[in-house]
Amino acid sequence: MRKILWIDPVGTDLFDEPIKQFLDTAKDDDTQLDICSLDRGPMHLEYHYYEALVLADMLHVVKKAENGGYDAAVIGCFYDPGLHEAREICERMVVTAPAESAMHIATTLGHSFSILVGRKKWIPKMHENVVKYGFKDQLASFKSLEMGVYDFQKDPAETERRMTVAAREAVEKDGAEVVVLGCTIEFGFYQQLQKEIGVPVIDATIAPLKYAEFLIGLRDRFSWGHSKVYGYESPPPSEIADWKLESQYNIEGLWG
Repeated sequence: MRKILWIDPVGTDLFDEPIKQFLDTAKDDDTQLDICSLDRGPMHLEYHYYEALVLADMLHVVKKAENGGYDAAVIGCFYDPGLHEAREICERMVVTAPAESAMHIATTLGHSFSILVGRKKWIPKMHENVVKYGFKDQLASFKSLEMGVYDFQKDPAETERRMTVAAREAVEKDGAEVVVLGCTIEFGFYQQLQKEIGVPVIDATIAPLKYAEFLIGLRDRFSWGHSKVYGYESPPPSEIADWKLESQYNIEGLWG
């Protein structure tokens, strides 16, 4: 049994159960999927300040998950906040996130892709990730739905209407061969949108779940895990102890 923890890095559990129910239909039979959110913090990450506020708590949840025997953690926000930092602090557990996994899948299924985002505010941050992950030449466009995080599930019919208009334009005018839903709260719309548009539509909750299962398989069968030299080298436990970071941040026992 593989254990995966999906972390919604916000201070509300509003979407924990709906995401759990949705992903339970997509996970492999031998995957145990748990969902959690943070005990405090902003209720969405649409602003850089909010993202900065949640990083420490989220990273400590990731490390606690590894200590608790989880095989993988998914950071459930399309900004992929703290992804590299989370890989740095984990010795065995694999970590992934929506944007990285969705783009890898999209560029395997087609040469070009477009991302449907909620607001134009999101695009600069997401574009930075496209460039960082090496996919700028495959990006056809960003399409803004002009909806905030809490709008997507409020009126599903209107969300689907806006997605259909934006996705059709992305394919017909921008040359996208694949469409990526650029927010985890856009879950549940991909199937109907695929039927309407006729290209693969990548759900930002399913993509990192399946990518996590894939990475666990690579680790367990071939010992292909996150490299621990250079970029993902872990911080020395001696420094953490000497600097009394556990007591300063109220995380006693996290680093053993």
